[in-house]
Amino acid sequence: MAINNITITLTSSSSSSSRLLHNLTRKPIPTKHRLINSKTKPATISMASVSTKVIPSVIVGGGRVGRALQEMGNGQDLVVRRGQPVPLDFEGPILVCTRNDDLEAVLEATPRSRWNDLVFFQNGMLEPWLQSKGLNDADQVLAYFAVSKLGEPPIDGKTDTNPEGLTAAYGKWASAVAGRLLAGGLTCKVLGKDAFQKQMLEKLIWISAFMLVGARHPGATVGVVEKDYRSEVSSLIAELAAAAAAEKGLVFEEAMEDRLCAYSRAVSHFPTAVKEFKWRNGWFYSVSEKAIAEGKPDPCPLHTAWLKELKII
Repeated sequence: MAINNITITLTSSSSSSSRLLHNLTRKPIPTKHRLINSKTKPATISMASVSTKVIPSVIVGGGRVGRALQEMGNGQDLVVRRGQPVPLDFEGPILVCTRNDDLEAVLEATPRSRWNDLVFFQNGMLEPWLQSKGLNDADQVLAYFAVSKLGEPPIDGKTDTNPEGLTAAYGKWASAVAGRLLAGGLTCKVLGKDAFQKQMLEKLIWISAFMLVGARHPGATVGVVEKDYRSEVSSLIAELAAAAAAEKGLVFEEAMEDRLCAYSRAVSHFPTAVKEFKWRNGWFYSVSEKAIAEGKPDPCPLHTAWLKELKII
């Protein structure tokens, strides 16, 4: 598989995968594509600019995340449940905490004049869907926190490699979202679009890689995958990172594998399963399909083989 004229060979060893990721992060790229270096982070807005007042919001979805966000508020939020319309005259952000497959219904229930106030908390690759709706600059949140049960307080996804926390927000209401999370005892960075896209892809790689490897070993949690099947997940992380870097014309920061494995240790109890295929592994498979249709080698052969092994495709 060739990326930026460099031929890369995937192996099943963790060290080889780490070297591949190192090459991806060190290869110079044109300035216009270059993403933010972790040491400078000019696209990260200072927390001093984050509102210390929790802004009343519409919260779409009454599940674990929606309830947790409501608990962080001041009692003035409006919770909208499935099938209920989003009001036109309620100012402030609209925090969307539904399943990805419910997003079409959320848009239908939201006045078009308020679409620019939507803030999407969903995991996975939303870009194609957002673009199809004309929401190219939609607000998004990468929620690296866990809510084990409805009504329980969220647990921040701080790790030994990122003790400052990994949750990030982008867009018009990013500072308001960060303020709400900070009020709830969680961390949240406010990022520019390019830096946010990079972190979004990194989380997509995490959920796609760990869930697929775990599905190959029934009963394995993400912690078990990290501990017992590290070579498998390392190879898959490297492969998916290479495909994402080539597809988006970007470079990832160094030590991605270390960060993703550290997060898996922080949420080691999470079960594994390949879910919401369209929004997660499906994006990588679409990259494979496009390459094959153009007569090129599959950029994600291991990923494709394991999807077939599990009869997912």
